[in-house]
Amino acid sequence: MNDLLKPVIAAHGGLERWNAFETVSATIVSGGDLWGTKGLAADDNLRRVTAKTHEEWMTVTPYGAPDYVMTFVPNRVVIRDGNNATIADRENPRAAFDGHGLDTHWDSLHRAYFSGYALWTYLTTPFLLAMPGVTVEEVAPWNEDGETWRVLRATFPPDIATHSPVQEFYFGPDFLLRRHDYQVDVSDALPAAQYVYDMVEVQGIRFPRQRRAHPRGADLRPDRDRLLVWIDLADFELR
Repeated sequence: MNDLLKPVIAAHGGLERWNAFETVSATIVSGGDLWGTKGLAADDNLRRVTAKTHEEWMTVTPYGAPDYVMTFVPNRVVIRDGNNATIADRENPRAAFDGHGLDTHWDSLHRAYFSGYALWTYLTTPFLLAMPGVTVEEVAPWNEDGETWRVLRATFPPDIATHSPVQEFYFGPDFLLRRHDYQVDVSDALPAAQYVYDMVEVQGIRFPRQRRAHPRGADLRPDRDRLLVWIDLADFELR
């Protein structure tokens, strides 16, 4: 394992502890400017999200209606009602973004795919960096907020659906996550810098309770006047 990834994993609870669980769940509320540019309404409804810890799978409920459940895997998204009847589904959902620009509108299945891979990535960070096929290297450190943050650049294999194949994860002197940079490839490769706040320890694993994503400039600085996506998380549970 990479020399930086080892203490990072340990600071967030350790791989042995993480491997004891099969799922992680949280209650979320979210919003931000991105949804409006995609022609989607944002709301302050609470949703329950559950991710598998060792494979890419995610559920979100409610999703569009009080009894609807969205299930995501990389090659399919499906929305079902309370009787488990399929309301809508899409195979090979990544292909549905071909040719999209920053302002191209999304339907509910576009949003399902984006939300599915994004939330799975967030709930499993940094442990996903130790998954088979993911390679990491330490790159130049970054100075921000009076701290020096060490940076891991991760390259993801094609079978992991995520924002972009190459992403950067920034860690403070305590080895806890501070920031996560990526390109939103499903939206014209929009560069983003996502900051995390308010770490909480649950069942021995540490999670941020706030995430704030801003557009990122060529100088790697965030445009803090614009908030692409915000997510507040609570009631974490590992099973």
